Amino acid sequence: MASIEKNQKFIAYAKTLKGIPWCEDYERMISGMLYDSFVPELVTERTRARQRVTKYNAYFPEDATAESITGEREGMLRNIIGKLGKKPYIEPPFYVDYGCNISIGDDFYANFNTTFLDCSLVTIGDRVMFGPGVSIFSATHETSIQSRRDGIEYAKPIAIGSDCWIGGNVTILPGVTIGEGCTIGAGSVVTKDIPPFSIAVGSPARVVKKLEPVPELN
Repeated sequence: MASIEKNQKFIAYAKTLKGIPWCEDYERMISGMLYDSFVPELVTERTRARQRVTKYNAYFPEDATAESITGEREGMLRNIIGKLGKKPYIEPPFYVDYGCNISIGDDFYANFNTTFLDCSLVTIGDRVMFGPGVSIFSATHETSIQSRRDGIEYAKPIAIGSDCWIGGNVTILPGVTIGEGCTIGAGSVVTKDIPPFSIAVGSPARVVKKLEPVPELN
């Protein structure tokens, strides 16, 4: 269900991100409240995000080297993602709704065809790896038909802890938190939280094995 009041913690965190389209419906959106996705501020930011992502996905100069393309793509990513750690690498193509609502830690790798529907905050820790075709869906809708006709939607945050491996074609649904050190098997649909240091597979994803915790890295 949608929230009925603004989440001041989320709003405060959003102020640390780049490129936020501040307006009443943006604050409602990241707070999990019902909001109008077609207000001008949100439409404009989605358009800008698509322009930047299209440029990223198509960029491959004839004289590119492995080193040059890595550095140039990282520079482009820093104009797309709201907060980005050290040494990110996202294989094109990838897709975002806004990009500004995504926070990614150090040493992130995503294989081809990653999709972020980042209508709410999407937070990813350090040393996280995505297989191809991973989908992060923070956006959702009411089951009320009239609500959808009216263009009203809401969103719930998604968080992925450090040292996680998300297998190919995994779908992560709104409101899910995946704890640190988890592996999610290819093709899984994650509908509920996964505790740290777990292996989860299936649709819906279920924990099939617990892993030995490891100490945090400084």
